[in-house]
Amino acid sequence: MGGFFGVASKEDCVFDLFFGTDYHSHLGTRRAGMAVYGKDGFEKAIHKIENAPFRTKFDKEANSMHGNMGIGCISDYEAQPILVRSHHGSFAITTVGKINNADTIIADILKNNTHFFEMSNGEINATELVAAIINQKENFIDGIRYAQEIIEGSMSMLILTPKGVYCARDRFGRTPVVIGKKDGARCAAFESFSFLNLGYSLERELGPGEIVVMTSDSVRTLAAPGKDMKICTFLWIYYGYPSSTYEGVNVEKMRYKCGKALANRDDDVHPDIVAGVPDSGTAHAIGYANASGVPFSRPFIKYTPTWSRSFMPTIQSKRNLIAKMKLLPVENLIKDKSLVIIDDSLVRGTQLRETTEFLYESGAREVHIRPACPPLIFGCKYLNFSRTNSEMELITRTVIAELEGGEVSDEVLKEYADPNSEKYEKMVEKICEKLNFTSLRFHRLDDMIESVGIDPCKLCTYCWSGKE
Repeated sequence: MGGFFGVASKEDCVFDLFFGTDYHSHLGTRRAGMAVYGKDGFEKAIHKIENAPFRTKFDKEANSMHGNMGIGCISDYEAQPILVRSHHGSFAITTVGKINNADTIIADILKNNTHFFEMSNGEINATELVAAIINQKENFIDGIRYAQEIIEGSMSMLILTPKGVYCARDRFGRTPVVIGKKDGARCAAFESFSFLNLGYSLERELGPGEIVVMTSDSVRTLAAPGKDMKICTFLWIYYGYPSSTYEGVNVEKMRYKCGKALANRDDDVHPDIVAGVPDSGTAHAIGYANASGVPFSRPFIKYTPTWSRSFMPTIQSKRNLIAKMKLLPVENLIKDKSLVIIDDSLVRGTQLRETTEFLYESGAREVHIRPACPPLIFGCKYLNFSRTNSEMELITRTVIAELEGGEVSDEVLKEYADPNSEKYEKMVEKICEKLNFTSLRFHRLDDMIESVGIDPCKLCTYCWSGKE
């Protein structure tokens, strides 16, 4: 995933840009960057943030860069923002999205005797590719529209120019773009909370496919929003920060509703306590506890000092220990207890299996797992879903392959996605056995959609249902 932040101000914007971008650090762990424009032209800086936070890496730039407009980003993938000189003039661009048909687009552009810089992994920087697509047209508006039309996947972007910051939301609104305002300044962000402590108030969210140009005085619509929306539901379940709001629905409040719906489904388990896997599982667990009357507790605590979110040891054999080592058991709250543990999702199963093992080792009598979303069966086609590199790494797909004796069609997979089917029950039973849980019950898709509370037609649930 990734996140971005942009500012247009009558004054120097770097303070707001620095902290606004930093507030997106939960969305990416590999690269970060800032670009500004002022009286001396463009300035840009990009750093790796794999083992250090954004604030530490960009402390120097926060004091040395100057400009009244800027864009910044946190990314799990390519280095950005990039600075481009073209027939449109010079501009900086940052993106959030996924391009599934990149090879086809690259081949088409290369026919014009141009070139791309190849990254160390042999791929083309997706943000550079978006800039190249935009440059195929005579103006920014047509170029952005063209990119939205031909990209299969999703693409939201901020473009910094001497005239203002162009902001464009993905054609189907799969990721958010939110506008904030204060006297003498405007900002654009992925996360709605990111500008509140900087003195901005919410002006509005861009609609799907909407394109605007932002200056310190105004936000002018250049392309009206479309009617069709498919915003990613996983933003509320996992990616979004608790204080964020998408389409008027707050993340923390939605997670309480998820937990409540889990508790209200018939369940013959009678636990002593309910707990959430920190951090994103915590709110779901609070909702479960409030609805069920089972006490909420914290039988394990995440150790964060000196352990950056993305830290991983260089020795491959030790990498799987990290999730376990960050969670410290509180044995007095575990010994001889029956626990309901709620995590945001069950992806590969490795982390929850290790969490369950250390709960048993700490004296737990029972460990009942209740993921806050349905089984993830289909790989996401629309966003860079960094929690797994392949849908075949999903624990559901591993178990389905075992039950079916190999790979199966999408139609069979959809049978496994139906919570009322016999195949679904066998899959859940097998996962429970494989990961050594006392019991396992997933959140239902219909309950999860109801927990969001907006028109179901506006939500993308492909990774659970396989339906576009």
